Amino acid sequence: MNIFFHQTILGKIGIAEESGIIKHLIFENDKMIPDAELKETEVLREAFRQLDAYLTGNLRVFTLPLDPDGTDYMKKIWKLLQKIPYGETASYKDIAASSGNDKASRAVGLANNRNPLPVFIPCHRVIGSNGNLVGYGGGLDIKKKLLDIEKNYSGK
Repeated sequence: MNIFFHQTILGKIGIAEESGIIKHLIFENDKMIPDAELKETEVLREAFRQLDAYLTGNLRVFTLPLDPDGTDYMKKIWKLLQKIPYGETASYKDIAASSGNDKASRAVGLANNRNPLPVFIPCHRVIGSNGNLVGYGGGLDIKKKLLDIEKNYSGK
C-alpha cells in the first residue's frame, strides 16, 4: 500500500492506494496506516487534484477508483452515503430507512464511524435527526467546514 500526504484547508491529509485503488483517507490526527510506503503515485496525484478541486468548490462528484474494506453491510451503507447529493444532508434514520431497516440508525452510525474514505464517501453529510452535527472521525470542526463548503458552492 502506498500513502502520500498533502496540506489542505482541512489540515494535513493522507490518501492511501493499493494497486491503483483508493483505500483510505486519513486526517492529521488519525492513526498511520501500518506498513504503508510513503510514495506518490499517479492515482494519488489524481485523488489530491480532485480533493483540492472539491475543497475550492470546483468539483462536486469524485471520479476515483474507490474500494474501501468493510463488511457487506458497511459497503451497502457507504454506497447509500454516496447518493446524498452535494450540499444536502440526511439523518442516520433516513439512511437506515433507505437501507431497508428504519430501525438500524445505530448500525448506520457504526458504518459511518468506520468509513475509511471520509470526504470521498461523504459521511459528513449525515446528521442527527434533530438537525445537529454529530460524530465525525475528523472532528466536528472538519465536518462543519465540509458542510459549509458544500452549502457555499451549491447555491442553497
